[in-house]
Amino acid sequence: MRPGEGRSQADRRVRNPGLTLARAQMGVKSMSLTHMDGPTDGGPAAGGQALATGPAAAEPLLRLKGVSKHFGAVQALFEVDLDLPAGQVTALCGDNGAGKSVLTKCIAGIHQPDAGQMFWQGQPIHIRSPKDSAALGIETVYQDLALADNLDIVQNMFLGRERQRRFILDEDSMERAAAETLASLHVTTVRSIRQPVATLSGGQRQAVAVAKAVMWNSKLVLLDEPTAALGVAQTKMVLDLVRRLKSHGLAVMVISHNLNDIFEVADRIAIMHLGRMVAQDRASAFDRQSAVDYMTTGGSSREVAASASTTRRD
Repeated sequence: MRPGEGRSQADRRVRNPGLTLARAQMGVKSMSLTHMDGPTDGGPAAGGQALATGPAAAEPLLRLKGVSKHFGAVQALFEVDLDLPAGQVTALCGDNGAGKSVLTKCIAGIHQPDAGQMFWQGQPIHIRSPKDSAALGIETVYQDLALADNLDIVQNMFLGRERQRRFILDEDSMERAAAETLASLHVTTVRSIRQPVATLSGGQRQAVAVAKAVMWNSKLVLLDEPTAALGVAQTKMVLDLVRRLKSHGLAVMVISHNLNDIFEVADRIAIMHLGRMVAQDRASAFDRQSAVDYMTTGGSSREVAASASTTRRD
């Protein structure tokens, strides 16, 4: 590399920082969301619905059986069962204090269950830390998004996982990967991948957080209240993003109180009440009233729920 060459490349990025994203959006037609920086034991299959036709279609990507968790005298989870199939969106619902966050953190490796088992693609696993969770391909986007406002989009997406070449940051490689991921998710409202995150709208920030999560060989994405405090247009943008994750074959778990959003994107609904999983079935087995009944009382006598094969725990 000739002296000053690196500076000229940086100057070109500053003069036209949106060029990389524009090129990626034109060039990316169909791509997997897998990059080789993360675990290399396989990635999401293209065409999510095709996954349901394979020989292991009946086996969910992640299965929880009898998971319990307590904090001192407080029992947060009581023998919770949960299936998260690949290529489907599962909505995890429940009132405040139902145990949704604790269950999510058990999957993410922040909390370790006191009892129960977890199965990944049919094989028993033990998730002892967020590192173990990430190694499997599980990424969590929390409600606060964990983005640094003073950094730009590329820096946020590679924060803590920066690429290096000859002991210096490989800015060009990181820009290309970030632009390709955003383009594959059809995130077209971002002016430049080098603009600070502080200048983004709520929907754009959520898109960046999701893109950051799916860059690392992700197979399961957990979204904690992804549309909270968003306007109508931004909510539509995020829900479209969830559908694209599903279309790429990823398993998606959305934690939400918004029943309109749930019934718009969810293939399956799992409802918790006071630490127990009280209902779990396909979304068509519920209507809004039965979902509210389960969330508030732990049961429902409505026909739409009673006629379905809904899992219940008394």
